[in-house]
Amino acid sequence: MNSFGVKFRFTSFGQSHGKALGCIIDGVPAGIKIDLEFIQEELNKRKPGQNEFASPRKEDDKVEVLSGLFKGHSTNTPIALVVFNQNQKSKDYENIKDIFRLAHGDFTYFHKYGLRDYEGGGRTSARESIARVCAGAVAKLMLKELDIKILGGICQIGDIEAKEFDFSYAKTSQIFALDKNLEEKQKNKILEVKKSHDSIGGVALIKALSCPIGLGEPIYNKLDARIAFAMMSINGVKAVEIGAGIKAPKLKGSQNNDELSCDGFKTNNSGGILAGLSNGDDIIVKVHFKPTPSIFIEQNTINTKNENTKYKIKGRHDPCIAPRGSIIAQAMLACVLADFVLLNTSSNISQIKKVYENNENSNIL
Repeated sequence: MNSFGVKFRFTSFGQSHGKALGCIIDGVPAGIKIDLEFIQEELNKRKPGQNEFASPRKEDDKVEVLSGLFKGHSTNTPIALVVFNQNQKSKDYENIKDIFRLAHGDFTYFHKYGLRDYEGGGRTSARESIARVCAGAVAKLMLKELDIKILGGICQIGDIEAKEFDFSYAKTSQIFALDKNLEEKQKNKILEVKKSHDSIGGVALIKALSCPIGLGEPIYNKLDARIAFAMMSINGVKAVEIGAGIKAPKLKGSQNNDELSCDGFKTNNSGGILAGLSNGDDIIVKVHFKPTPSIFIEQNTINTKNENTKYKIKGRHDPCIAPRGSIIAQAMLACVLADFVLLNTSSNISQIKKVYENNENSNIL
């Protein structure tokens, strides 16, 4: 599957060491101002080579529009966005062309398809996420028309867990840290493992604000189910929590239930979702990223002839994928919400606004 979404739908194309990557986004309502500077800013947050906490691969990741706009606005026709690769170093992968890298898709892709793109991982590379960020940026522009906002940042690196969550501060941090008091410790942890040629995992906290009541399609297309599906489709994600998440089993029902009054919910253990539908509260998602599997330490594996061997990689890799992964997670949440908004309404932004204006008399929103 190379496509995501039902009504707000994007299809990605390209590979890590190919000519270009991009996406075709279908279902965007007519009349939305598509701010290309904003899309570029979103891509800039994700792109490598910006600091010592990310892969040193140097790419401009300059987005170009091929179709779908008229005088800067969407026309309800497919929007095609493309980013051309400029800094491939395919020779870095020659030594592993017949070897299965640990914790990558090499082993499974080879056995399923009989071949694999070993140059940067091809489609399995996290560079595919350029398409997700492009689509997510367009989704955010659509959601902005409805005053729905997406926020995100890093709440944990290794075992260093944030105590405070400042989403404004995260925008200024090189690793998108939510807790300014722990940012240096988290940075030092990344640099520590990098110096030892290893890697570390992390957790991103993503929020959606001002969502209306009723986004989601029970029973087999619940909002939380689709969010989990979207996040788990991101490279390196191993777990997703919504609301209280893994803490919920430790609570009593009286503690976990979110008391409700005419002023809204007293707590938000549900993460803004009840019975698969948004309840008008903030949607809260935690996304857990594994340590980067590409590390500069010799390890044991097998080759394509099923022989035991050792390998040591070359190339350029993130010591921690969670910071840049948090940008991708925000993009995917935006795509999910944009899709459900359209499933609830129509294909014209002015009509969508009218639907949501009619819901303003709800005393919970």
